[in-house]
Amino acid sequence: MGIAVSYGLLIYLVRQVSITHFLLLTGVHLTVLLLTRYRDWPALVIGEVAALIPITIECLDQWGYGVPWGLFNIVPGIVVMAPVVWLVRERWPIMTSRHTLNMGSLLGCALVLSFVMTGYNIASMTVMNLPAGYVAHYDKLCVEWVLGNYLGILAVTPVALFAHQLFNGARLREVGVRLLDNRTVLDSIFLVIPTLLLLVWIGLESARVRQIAQVAMFLPIVWLAMRHGWQGAAIGGTASSLAVVALMPATYDQQTMQAEAIVAFAISSMLLLGARIGALHQHAEQERMDVRMALALAQRNVHIGEMQLRTTSLALEQIRETVQASFSMMMSRLRHLQPTIEDRSYHRQALVAQDQLFRLADSLYPVSWRERGLPAALREGAIPRALDETGVGYWCDLRGPLSRLSQTLHLAIYRLVVEVVADACAKRNISEVIVRVRCGEKGGRRWALVSMIFRDTASTSGNVRWDELLPRVMRSTSGMGWAGIRDRAMTFEGDAREHLIANGRRVSLLLLDPITISGV
Repeated sequence: MGIAVSYGLLIYLVRQVSITHFLLLTGVHLTVLLLTRYRDWPALVIGEVAALIPITIECLDQWGYGVPWGLFNIVPGIVVMAPVVWLVRERWPIMTSRHTLNMGSLLGCALVLSFVMTGYNIASMTVMNLPAGYVAHYDKLCVEWVLGNYLGILAVTPVALFAHQLFNGARLREVGVRLLDNRTVLDSIFLVIPTLLLLVWIGLESARVRQIAQVAMFLPIVWLAMRHGWQGAAIGGTASSLAVVALMPATYDQQTMQAEAIVAFAISSMLLLGARIGALHQHAEQERMDVRMALALAQRNVHIGEMQLRTTSLALEQIRETVQASFSMMMSRLRHLQPTIEDRSYHRQALVAQDQLFRLADSLYPVSWRERGLPAALREGAIPRALDETGVGYWCDLRGPLSRLSQTLHLAIYRLVVEVVADACAKRNISEVIVRVRCGEKGGRRWALVSMIFRDTASTSGNVRWDELLPRVMRSTSGMGWAGIRDRAMTFEGDAREHLIANGRRVSLLLLDPITISGV
């Protein structure tokens, strides 16, 4: 009963503003048939019949259209349109998802219904008692009704479907919030509607420019469609259609109908173009999401690999302690068997083995890192010690909120510094290494910039013990060189660049903190 009463009142109100070449009633019919359930359609029919009975009785009393016309007029238009809409909903659904429409199906359905309702209107006139001397020009009437039905659908249905998608599932207090958060609605209210009102005012002030103003109504449709897709074309089409009718000097003004035809063509074109733009935008957004997911997966794999290296490093530390304990126990047993044994060479070999195990464990996952984090690893880790002990000058400067970066990015910075140092040492032409790390935050993303300067001074580079340095450095690297450095930087949405400077070169690395991996 609620559906029937509310829909009957809506039909009664809409019929008060129906014009032959601007039939909003057809758009209302199509909208309710698309948005309501099949089981509610009988209630819609009852509501419209209840609204048509008083109108039919009034026309019979005042105009004497005849009883056959009265019986024909009681048959609501929604009954005529229902089979076509049912077929479209079952075979070519218009609402394909929450934010997209099958615009070709909608426009095709609108065009078919325009001809169907035109035939219904022509049939209504054939059973009507026309006034004496009135000659019906069915060719002109067909053109007017086809245009009126089609424009009425374009003026009502797309914007109603947009509103349905915008407010679907929203509570009453959320309606205003969604309106204010929607850029399409804001642009329409503050830009398009004032523009249309200005055109209406210009057209009302001068009859000579009225048709120009009516034709220019299609421009807001184009602008909104290019900016916001089919949603913008829907709102712009409704506003432009109403603005064209507002400038109509007479009910059957030919210039107004010409302007309506142009606006109808613009709405149809922009709805199709806007739907295509929306599909391309959605596809691009999906590609961005896929890239984001791929980067997140790669970053997580890097993090998992680092945790595996940490486990291996801890295992090597335990093995080193076991070796030390086993050696001590073995030497104590040997002293009982042979007190005069010379054990200094054994001690020396055991210390060498323990030192090798420590360096291997430290290269896999630095001990200084585990104890004091990235600053200690860059200043006192295995690589700085190896450089200092073999004659290469090393200096490190850290600035910015380094502690706010995730552990994953800390590890990436350390590994990249090690890779770049190893790549530079492989060329045997450096005598000084300067590492600068700067970090900050911009646009909600934390970033780190690593700048490494490698200087080559002939007087000092010759004193570097390369045979000792290279094995210690290469033990901590992947061995992939510059390609591996760039790949690791790009994994963190950054890049690696190399520039030649006086007496050396500079390597710059830009990294972004992962937004999907917690720095645990």
